[in-house]
This record gives sequence, structure tokens and C-alpha cells, in this order.
Amino acid sequence: MLNGNIAGEHNLYNLRMDRNIVGPRVRLGRSLLSPPLTQNELAVRLQLQGLGLAQPAISKVELGRRPVLDLEVVCLARTLGVSCAWLLGETDSPGRSVGGKR
Repeated sequence: MLNGNIAGEHNLYNLRMDRNIVGPRVRLGRSLLSPPLTQNELAVRLQLQGLGLAQPAISKVELGRRPVLDLEVVCLARTLGVSCAWLLGETDSPGRSVGGKR
């Protein structure tokens, strides 16, 4: 069982921006596209791939207020045309994921 703090947050998910790698990279990945994608446009593209991540959830991801599931990382990388390694901060080069769409 997870121990929660007074604010009701679990220690495991006590997220801060300095601990969130994916969020800022999703925002940067959107801006690297030509033309850049809005959060709404990203949400639509994700829904077309079968991932129901709506604009409010994308906003929370980018702000570090929502953790990202592994399946979501894969789908975000594919949709943004970047590698999963880049989204996870393992490389400085966005690279392109196999089958990624620009």
C-alpha cells in the first residue's frame, strides 16, 4: 500500500518538473513539427492511433502533473516523429522513430 501525504498525493507519484523528462520533450516535439502541432491537434492524432489522450491530459503531461504510461510514450514518439529514447531523455537527438509521421 502506498503512503499518501497530507495533500493526498502518493509519494510514488509526487511529481515535480525536475523529475518529469517526457513532458517538456512532448512540448518541444510538438514545436519541432512543421507546422507545429497544438495540444488539440496532437490529441486528435493520438486518437486516430487508438490512444485516448485528450488535450487536458496532454497539458498535464507537459506541465509534469501527470505521469506517462509506457504505451503512451511509444504512441507519442510515433505521432511526434521522434524516438522513445529522446522522449525519455536518453539522447539529445530527437531522431525519428520507425514508422514515425512528420
